[in-house]
Amino acid sequence: MKMGKDYYKVLELSRNATENDIKKAYRKLALKYHPDKNKDKTAEEKFKEIAEAYEVLSDKKKKEIYDKFGEEGLKGNASSGGGSGGGGGGGQQYHYTFSGDPRATFESFFGGVDPFAHFFTGGGSRGGSNLFSNFGGNDFMNTDDLFAGHGLGRSRSFAGGNSPRMRKQDEPIQYDLQVALEDILRGTTKKMKISRQMLNPDGRTTRSEEKVLTINVKPGWKAGTKVTFPREGDQKPNTVPADIVFLIKDKAHPFFKRDGSDLRYTIKLGLREALVGCNLQIPTLEGRKLSLKVTDIIKPNTVKRIQGKGLPQPKDPQKRGDLIVNFDIRFPDSLSQSTKDILSDCLPRGAGSVAT
Repeated sequence: MKMGKDYYKVLELSRNATENDIKKAYRKLALKYHPDKNKDKTAEEKFKEIAEAYEVLSDKKKKEIYDKFGEEGLKGNASSGGGSGGGGGGGQQYHYTFSGDPRATFESFFGGVDPFAHFFTGGGSRGGSNLFSNFGGNDFMNTDDLFAGHGLGRSRSFAGGNSPRMRKQDEPIQYDLQVALEDILRGTTKKMKISRQMLNPDGRTTRSEEKVLTINVKPGWKAGTKVTFPREGDQKPNTVPADIVFLIKDKAHPFFKRDGSDLRYTIKLGLREALVGCNLQIPTLEGRKLSLKVTDIIKPNTVKRIQGKGLPQPKDPQKRGDLIVNFDIRFPDSLSQSTKDILSDCLPRGAGSVAT
């Protein structure tokens, strides 16, 4: 299986690492590679990789999907199981996108902008400069010495004891995202503008800010697929911003209804055509029409299946579902007596009819 990024390797952990091991690894590496301390040109990118790895492995749901399906599973190319998706069986699809803000992960973990403000002089700042102000040069700090020097010790976790209290995260904010079936066929990019409150440098007052979130809708995505942008909600003092979640919904289509990866199309047919046959023109999502010749009798429950003209399959977009044609047979409201006589002579008598 293609795993993509190896988050365990990023955090220097084995795959059987415990929750406590993951926290310890992040604490050590985040302090070591924080760009306000580590001036190496690769530190910024390393700091970001560490934050992304911790975000995934510290979250039970994300970790479960990653352990089963790797990075591709998190990016929406594997079903997360549990809950119902967009028809056709299969589970609800999951899609994770890293927020791209490793400093927010750092602040959330340590319970504030500067978790060591009571150790060092001066107030905190978003850049976290005070955290490292007592460590000169470009050498990596020794995290063991840092904690031991203040009676914390290597094994002590920031989640308890006299350490700063972890901030509570607001509940996720969910929006429905209507997507046309044509976009599900080809894939598309949606840009969603959100307005949110951002903390000012004083850490108390807020300002309004707009941000554009980019959603890359992949071919075949099911209705029910969730796209999560971690911590993009309103900022408040002593609170972790909410995740912004977009829930994929199928936009109503004038011709088709979705059934998993299949498309259903209902065509209206007169009784004469249903009995004697006809040539039909069937629309497709690509905009072209397919010719369908009908020679057998069409009954109300008759179905015609055109293979490979449905939607891409989520797990293998190179394969497509089918276009299923249903028939709505229209009967006449009335018939003349002469027409009834002709039909009576031509049509076979039903098995349950009584001769007169």
